[in-house]
Amino acid sequence: MKLEILSQFDKINEQEWDDLLSQSAVNVPFLTFGYQRTWWEHNGGGEWPQAELRIITAMQDKELVGIAPLFVSTRNGKAEIHFVGSIEISDYLDFIVLPQFTLEFISSLFQLIKEDKAHFPGAIQLFNIPESSPSLEVFREINKGDDWSIEIERAYHTPEIALSDNWDTYLAGVDKKQRHEIRRKLRRATESDDDVKWYIVSDKRSLEQEIADFLSLMEIDDKKKQFLTDAMRMQINAIIHWAFDAGYLQLSFLTINEEKAAGYLCFDYEGKIYVYNSGFSYDYQYYSPGWVLLSFLIQHAIETRKSHFDFLRGDENYKYKFGAIDSFVMKVKAELNHD
Repeated sequence: MKLEILSQFDKINEQEWDDLLSQSAVNVPFLTFGYQRTWWEHNGGGEWPQAELRIITAMQDKELVGIAPLFVSTRNGKAEIHFVGSIEISDYLDFIVLPQFTLEFISSLFQLIKEDKAHFPGAIQLFNIPESSPSLEVFREINKGDDWSIEIERAYHTPEIALSDNWDTYLAGVDKKQRHEIRRKLRRATESDDDVKWYIVSDKRSLEQEIADFLSLMEIDDKKKQFLTDAMRMQINAIIHWAFDAGYLQLSFLTINEEKAAGYLCFDYEGKIYVYNSGFSYDYQYYSPGWVLLSFLIQHAIETRKSHFDFLRGDENYKYKFGAIDSFVMKVKAELNHD
């Protein structure tokens, strides 16, 4: 296995990257070449103002079999290695590797980091690895050796719904009280004298205005307003444009009398819906616009034969009321032992 360190995204072919991702155990939108490059170009919305890219590729018999999208930066005064995408706005991260090469690739990678002190510090912090990832077992194996001390712990909840074949079957699996509440709120909206509609953005000519309207809904919430710095607004704008061009964008709005009352920014990727962010207007609380739009989106996901509706990171109560089951992403801390 031949490893190479790349310092630029244009040193690797996008199609080869995404083809490898499609065969990896963890295949999520946050690991696509387009998302990763877009994140890097905007420093994670300003999260990492100073960082050095370290993409490590692995070739076996002239075939690309592994990618470690990493960077080096200083956090809390200490130089560390992180996944490209860390930490705040990329909900799932991992190595991109053919399953049969996972052990060899990650082991070789850790050996390279140990030996190449010119390019790598001896501290690694990897966030948001799905708990089902085979990478975690490799970390446990490496930890049995003498070179590294590795800690693995839960980082965030990532609840998701395994979707049924139809809406009624889905609702039957939701708590009875909550099932009644969903139906009641949908009935109030659909039977109202007000004009209640919803749509998914499909026209690129209106995309800039739709993004502006979505960000305006987001910043009604004080915490999200604080989150939406100028750098983060540019980052989200770029991610939305990437997702639209790639065919993964599901930006939707609920309108009441032609006014936007709620919006959801989702990714439609490989048969799953990933709920990335949302925003709501307090002016239409009577209609519970967020719940109503979410109900429409779950119905749409079922009708279009999606397998899962993934709420991504966060343990907000409404996710479980809609029938989501908990899973987790993990944090891995690795320190090179002194000789």
